[in-house]
Amino acid sequence: MKINQPQQHYDIAIIGGGMVGASFALALSHLCVKHKLKLLVVESFAQDGATVAKEIATGIATGITTEVPKEVPKEVPKENFDARTTALSFGSRKIFETLNLWQEISAKCERIETIHVSDRGRFGATRIEAEDLAVDALGYVVENQHLGLLLHKALQAAPFISLLCPAKVSSLKPIDTGMELALEVAGLKDAQPVNANLVVLADGGKSDLCDQLGIRNTITHYEQKALISNISFTEPHDNIAYERFTDTGPLAVLPLPSLQKKNRGALIWTLPQAQADSVLAMTDAEFISALQERFGRRLGRITKVGTRNAYPLSLSVASEQIRPGLVLLGNVAHTLHPVAGQGLNLALRDALALAETVNAAMLAGKSPGTMGELKKYLLKQQSDQTNTINFSHYITKLFSSKNPTLVWARKFGLFSIDLLPQVKTTFTRHAMGMGDRNSRSQ
Repeated sequence: MKINQPQQHYDIAIIGGGMVGASFALALSHLCVKHKLKLLVVESFAQDGATVAKEIATGIATGITTEVPKEVPKEVPKENFDARTTALSFGSRKIFETLNLWQEISAKCERIETIHVSDRGRFGATRIEAEDLAVDALGYVVENQHLGLLLHKALQAAPFISLLCPAKVSSLKPIDTGMELALEVAGLKDAQPVNANLVVLADGGKSDLCDQLGIRNTITHYEQKALISNISFTEPHDNIAYERFTDTGPLAVLPLPSLQKKNRGALIWTLPQAQADSVLAMTDAEFISALQERFGRRLGRITKVGTRNAYPLSLSVASEQIRPGLVLLGNVAHTLHPVAGQGLNLALRDALALAETVNAAMLAGKSPGTMGELKKYLLKQQSDQTNTINFSHYITKLFSSKNPTLVWARKFGLFSIDLLPQVKTTFTRHAMGMGDRNSRSQ
């Protein structure tokens, strides 16, 4: 339910109503229905469709961020060649099934049935097939505008959730029972402070509140940019996602639904910063020629490129994810390289794990904001986070290096994945977001 003025106390306050914050709130509403928790979601942008077109047109795609467009249209938007997308893993599908949202999401998805991994200019490649794991898809590509609309409709319809927007949390202060939030609310001259037993900070990778609290980030700059665009090609994609490693960085093309009888895919092309700026400035014809040379003709001839944008890439990990009454969730906790599309999917697993921890605490009659309970959440997710971060980081280093030793390691690695079924299965389950706690539950 959307509100204009908050109450004085909430059990849990969520700062940030993007994809991760909304999913966490919906998981709480689903799992903790017996507790009738009072939940507050504070979002800095109004739920007004006027600005969403711009957000979608210039938004970030495919795991580079965990945020959806800040403002969501009130009606289903028209199909758009340049619509930005997100890659959901099979594990994320299981999460959305738990929240009874998958049926609607799946209607707008394009399945990834095969992942084709190759190393440009070198022997060695592997194909990972959904049918080998007895699933209908390894992952799913969905347009942000559709996923964002669905999540926010569900958020406003969910019981016990109060959505305050547009509003901003200007500061957080620890108190005996949790945290106190100082609010700036549009249309409200003097907003009274709000207190909550637990505050979940999900406001994106650059958080002023983290700076205020003295929570620092360890940042590894890759000196790369991700250039994203949608492209058309002459051959159908056949639900294949291509991950192509080159000497300048990984290049991925993900399957999208056709539009106006054009075969369409989402491009994520990683380049050194200076080179990315040069490629971004190319004419469409020059860009298509350069991309064709790098990607090859697996999808035939590239016929069209849409709006191009480029974003600097880094690995950022918060020095602290929990404090008494506080949890960091999503990009504010960890921002990953998009090479394997792991960032959003890890954040969704974190969100579900935190919701489960809150539910268990409430069942035991404990406050979910105590350090003892929050440590249980962090312990539950620590292995998943470490493995996923290392997977994304080291695969980037391995496949971007020209070092002869690492080149041979790449060739052996690709061959060994194909030749050893158990290695291939383990690698695939990790890429699907089904490792660690998720694999044990299947």
